[in-house]
Amino acid sequence: MITKIDDINNEELLVYKELRDNAFRSDRSFIADSPKVVNLLLQSDVRIKSILATQKYYDEFMSLVKQKDIPRIYLTTKEEMGKIVGHKIHHNCMAHGIRPDDIALESAGDRIIMLDNITSSENVGAIARSAAALGVTSYFLPKSSPHPFNRRALRVSMGYAHMLGIHVYENIIETISALKTYGYKVYAAEVTQDSAALSTVEVSDKWVLIMGHEGKGIAQEILDVCDEVISIEMQKGIKSFNVGVAASILMYSFGQKG
Repeated sequence: MITKIDDINNEELLVYKELRDNAFRSDRSFIADSPKVVNLLLQSDVRIKSILATQKYYDEFMSLVKQKDIPRIYLTTKEEMGKIVGHKIHHNCMAHGIRPDDIALESAGDRIIMLDNITSSENVGAIARSAAALGVTSYFLPKSSPHPFNRRALRVSMGYAHMLGIHVYENIIETISALKTYGYKVYAAEVTQDSAALSTVEVSDKWVLIMGHEGKGIAQEILDVCDEVISIEMQKGIKSFNVGVAASILMYSFGQKG
């Protein structure tokens, strides 16, 4: 049943204003933007608590909405939606969902992409999209990085973050050590004097690929506990790729070799 909004200050709608970028509630709530992202999540196992959309959206996608048990389906206009969230809206649909529980280390699968303090929501989202496309099974991040289900990261990933097992770790060195006990070989992507060229690397059946901070890279104490440090061959005078681009190249290459 569609509910037409008669009060934009309705307490049930506050979540759409509160949950921007890195904000989360204790119940693991998140907000998804745009029909492409929302529609993908409607076809997933992700729990959706409400949809906030225009009549045009429902006219086109109501059959998809009805396939999922959604407690609240709100009808609004783009102008009213902008007032609810506190800024101008360029799309006609949003959803309030509950992000899946984090996975345990022992259920991470054979291919893991792991971030060390990446700060950009766009990079987190771009890496999630590439990881899902390239068959990576799990996404490990520290608490200090944006979460793949934060508003902007989820939009950049086009919603494909839901295809990855997500694990938020407390301590990267302890997590690397634990992963090694489960049989993973850990590769760090960093340009050093001793790093191995990507074309020469032999990839293990079970691997973890670590990508570092956009500016600082990976700290030496982390490199010291990895099994191998690798770098992508580049033209002379070019020092690095954007971290999202580098992660995509490496994940593709690992997938072909593994």
